Amino acid sequence: MGLYRTLTDRLDHALSRFLPEKRLFLRSDDGTRFFRFTPLGQAVAWAGSVLFVSWAIIATAILLMDSIGSGNIRERAEREQRLYEERLQMLAAERDARAAEARAAQERFNLALAQVSEMQAALLASEDRRRELETGIDVIQATLRRTMKERDAARGSLEEILAEARAERAEEEEEEASAPATPLIADAELRSTIGFLTAALETTAAERDRMAASAAEAEEFARAMIFEQRLREERNDQIFRQLEDAVSISLEPLDKMFRASGMSVESILEQVRKGYSGQGGPLEPLVLSAMNESPPDPDVIRANMILDQIDRLNLYRIAADKLPFSTPVRASYRLSSPFGPRGGRLHKGMDMAAPLGTPIHATADGVVIKAGWSSGYGRLITIRHEFGIETRYAHLSAIYVREGQRVSRGDKIGAMGSSGRSTGSHLHYEIRVNGKAINAMTYIKAGRNVF
Repeated sequence: MGLYRTLTDRLDHALSRFLPEKRLFLRSDDGTRFFRFTPLGQAVAWAGSVLFVSWAIIATAILLMDSIGSGNIRERAEREQRLYEERLQMLAAERDARAAEARAAQERFNLALAQVSEMQAALLASEDRRRELETGIDVIQATLRRTMKERDAARGSLEEILAEARAERAEEEEEEASAPATPLIADAELRSTIGFLTAALETTAAERDRMAASAAEAEEFARAMIFEQRLREERNDQIFRQLEDAVSISLEPLDKMFRASGMSVESILEQVRKGYSGQGGPLEPLVLSAMNESPPDPDVIRANMILDQIDRLNLYRIAADKLPFSTPVRASYRLSSPFGPRGGRLHKGMDMAAPLGTPIHATADGVVIKAGWSSGYGRLITIRHEFGIETRYAHLSAIYVREGQRVSRGDKIGAMGSSGRSTGSHLHYEIRVNGKAINAMTYIKAGRNVF
């Protein structure tokens, strides 16, 4: 106790130079009281005040920094979400534009196909008319040659008859001069013969003139047909160019889509071709004449090439319905978890978050092999497609199909939910090829420019 008192006195004495002792007087009716503040008490009070103010400043600063940091993170997350939604809207608009272009290309293709059919009919009719014209010209030329030969023969016969008639006339004149007058019967017969020959000659000359006029008309008609044929060839060339452009425009996005899927394009088309191997109809190779054994002309080769491209386009169209190129959620959604590692495990699908009850659509033609509850998947729909492909739609709130049912691309098969092992309303979408899970976004991106 004495040591404590001594230490306190020494501290008071040391601090008295900086903090002299102060007294606080309180006066009342009964008397006057005072409180004494020693240097040590003042020092303790000042130290406590400084510590309290420092603690208040530091705590306020920490709270402000936490508030500012959390606000920045929230604003950045909201900004990224807005950018993501804007990007989704842009992609949806681009998808609609590509779909409109695809429909326009299909319309142009149908129009061009109708023009090809008309052109083929016109070519066949033109070929028939050309053959009839050639046959008519040959007949006219043969008739003209025969008529000219007959005319030359008649002219030669007439000259011989006239020569004989003149010789006989001269002999008769000599006989008349030396003999007495005889009846004029021979002279009348001679004039009759000469008149008949003259009439025959005039008839032959008129027929020759008619045949020459017919030949001239036939030549003029042939020249007109040749000119018309040239115009038709130019028009056909223009139609061919339009068809080639339309087919190329239609095939280009499909080629890109199938190559982007990562599967063998030729293998897919070959399988489709085997399943649809019937032949006939408007896609038969173009042959103008069965009697023509000469090599086909360039137009025939060109038309057959276009028909081959149209056949490839049809195969693409059939295969596109059998592969999951479209998206299962056509409303606005957020990609909450992509394909790949998640929490140390492989996430075999992609999670597409949207409000509860959002419609879910089949992404390709196929057969439903599972429609019910499946442990962690919750309500699950599994569809088997062609080429060993399978799609899964999990965590649904409702199922609109049954097992064994055949569905087409775009059919509504269920509604989004949060069943099974789920933290909120979303769709878990998987694509498996021969039992192996692959990134479904590969197919969705590949089909984005077509569907």
